[in-house]
Amino acid sequence: MEIKKAVIPAAGLGTRFLPVTKSMPKEMLPIIDKPVIHYVVEEAIASGIDDIIFVTGRSKRSIEDYFDESPELEMYLRQKHKDDLLKMVEDISSMVDIHYIRQKEPKGLGDAILTARKHISGEPFAVLLGDDLIVNKTPCTRQLIEVFNKYRCSTIAVEEVPQEKVSSYGIIKGTPLDECLYSLEEIVEKPSVKDAPSNIGAIGRYVFTPEIFDCIKMAGSGVGGEIQLTDGIRLLNDMQKVYAYKFAGKRYDTGDKLGYVKAIIDFAMRNEYFDQDLKAYLKTILGADC
Repeated sequence: MEIKKAVIPAAGLGTRFLPVTKSMPKEMLPIIDKPVIHYVVEEAIASGIDDIIFVTGRSKRSIEDYFDESPELEMYLRQKHKDDLLKMVEDISSMVDIHYIRQKEPKGLGDAILTARKHISGEPFAVLLGDDLIVNKTPCTRQLIEVFNKYRCSTIAVEEVPQEKVSSYGIIKGTPLDECLYSLEEIVEKPSVKDAPSNIGAIGRYVFTPEIFDCIKMAGSGVGGEIQLTDGIRLLNDMQKVYAYKFAGKRYDTGDKLGYVKAIIDFAMRNEYFDQDLKAYLKTILGADC
């Protein structure tokens, strides 16, 4: 069965970006002229996804508005003959089939994914976290889908993380099958450095068989009193094989302030509109070696 559905959890409070996230979802923070969530949706579409379920919460209405039609704006652009901008706005509202489910309270990532169970309807599906941007010619989600299509097993994206960041990730222990693929042995949510089984962390891309829902439900509350996806993955691995895949590409954690700034700079440097001017500006503040 081809994977055509994806869940994008977007119900978190975004406390690392307060005070701006008091009124703006962190997923709507802009990278130049597009919000972070736009790039995530583009990755899903480029990976073959045609049905997206957003799991949202209070104060997330701007995400729905962004992907909805905007009659007043479209009429204005049409009257002013701003055809390029009109096409851009119209394309956003017709990118893909999008559905919204409300997570009533922030009980954790596992609970957010669990709310999408009815819509998934027993099919394998992808999960993309809305604050991870991953740049590569072959989208990260597509890479995971290709592994899934080969082995028909749940697959999670992983990368090596700095030792000082280990306690912020779900850290895996795995048996290497090749230079990129691991057979999952264990996954631990936010361990201390001394208790971590490795420095290989799960990041915000997953492909799951539908059995993950039962496993999340059975796992119950975990670290921080929240329903952790990591605990569900651990139980799933007891029932059926789970793989971890070291994806190709560059990842930006835009939920982290420094990661967000790095994303803005790198995306701007790749933007033909002002890359030369930006490089010239950086030289004036950093010196000729930049």
